[in-house]
Amino acid sequence: MQAQAAPSVWIDDGHAIVRRGMSACLQQAGFVVRGESMGLAPTPVMTGLDVLIFESEPGALRRAVRLAAGRPTRLVATIRTVSEQHVREIVDAGVGSVLPHDTLTPETLVTSLRAVVAGNVSLPGDMLVKLLAHVRQHSQLRPTELNTRERSVLRLLADGMDTRGIAEDLCFSERTVKNVVHDLLTKLNCRTRAQAVALATREGVI
Repeated sequence: MQAQAAPSVWIDDGHAIVRRGMSACLQQAGFVVRGESMGLAPTPVMTGLDVLIFESEPGALRRAVRLAAGRPTRLVATIRTVSEQHVREIVDAGVGSVLPHDTLTPETLVTSLRAVVAGNVSLPGDMLVKLLAHVRQHSQLRPTELNTRERSVLRLLADGMDTRGIAEDLCFSERTVKNVVHDLLTKLNCRTRAQAVALATREGVI
């Protein structure tokens, strides 16, 4: 069996020490650091890149999303100031993980990136609360709108399982799971898995 390639990462941050610290932690955990930048300059090399970590300063979110458009690259945002509006914008843009600088540790960095590479989302508890508030204001969901299969997939998403794990647990193909997730996001009017889980949790569906 061919060994799985180590996930590749590009690190963007305004402080060299932060970049070097992240790089050391991730390389020790088995990631391949492909490059570094400040303010997304020089422009990250996106070809074949698994994860782009970027500092979500004004304008950076839009540029990062544009760089990743049409690519399988996952986005991870680091933020220095946490606000409800900022969190909402980041999650609505489809970013897989949000890492506040003031609570960032080697363990949370590695755990979050592993979750994102596996296709999951990673949000601190206080940010999930903010997201729940946002979803509650903009979405309405009746439990009868979801079928048994969709509820089962949602529960496993809430448990942090990735597509492969859900497929194995429910005896589905990975393609079926992806189709169910797509239908869920469409039905719930959510852009990300995190939003779907937040909405379903808030409404007592799962």
